[in-house]
Amino acid sequence: MSKLKLFNAFLQRWGAQAVGEPLRTATSDLLPVRLTGQLEGQPAMIKITRDLDERIGGQVLQWWAGEGAAHVYARDPDSGTLLMERATGSRDLLHMALEGEDNAATACICHTLGQLHSPRPSTPPENLRPLSDFFKSLAPMAQQEGGLMADCAIVANELLRDQREQVILHGDAHHSNILDFEQRGWLAIDPKRVIGEHYYDYVNVLCNPDLKTSTDPARFARQLAVVINVAGLERQRLLRWVMAHAALSAAWFLEDGLRNEASKELAVADIARQALT
Repeated sequence: MSKLKLFNAFLQRWGAQAVGEPLRTATSDLLPVRLTGQLEGQPAMIKITRDLDERIGGQVLQWWAGEGAAHVYARDPDSGTLLMERATGSRDLLHMALEGEDNAATACICHTLGQLHSPRPSTPPENLRPLSDFFKSLAPMAQQEGGLMADCAIVANELLRDQREQVILHGDAHHSNILDFEQRGWLAIDPKRVIGEHYYDYVNVLCNPDLKTSTDPARFARQLAVVINVAGLERQRLLRWVMAHAALSAAWFLEDGLRNEASKELAVADIARQALT
């Protein structure tokens, strides 16, 4: 069976030519392609998703219309399959963060989020999840675990009840979801379908579990200062959102039986809590 069989109908419909092997993730199948016709030679990606959240996230990506995010050239309304702009740049924010350019990487993420949060003239997609629903894993796990996680759950509840400046969030704006699109700059991919306070999108730059340095208090303090300066956020409120998200991330890890990873996230929550005092 051809590896491209899954993509054939979309290749024909959108006049695209495969330029690499298909990729498979936990939720999606992807194929790098090059476009023909009006967009002759343009690098693109076909993304076929098996997940409802990803499908609605694709609508969010399309709604952003290429401002701070990858362009969506076409979307199949029945399956949610996307034909989207493909990043071809060589720079990588995670690599930058680990190789002496952490401040620059954080600033890039903040600038991209500022673009994503800008007002749009069109009506946003339907069926977006409120941020309070996004946090549904935290309360039961906090009750089970107690301690710091329970303290963070209280903070999360207070923030969720009193959200300010709500926007369509990316929901997962870590270093590997903002890519180098060369002349177009740093652009986001793979949004969730979440609406809530804009502060929430900035927490992953501080909590990203893929960063081995995320539990270093000195690194935390430096990047906290960069986020506050570039994004113009209030220090105390950002720290409280970091506590809330780090505990939520820990809860997700615990649901998957990954206690070591959960402990690292709670270490970040503890750094944020200490910074509040």
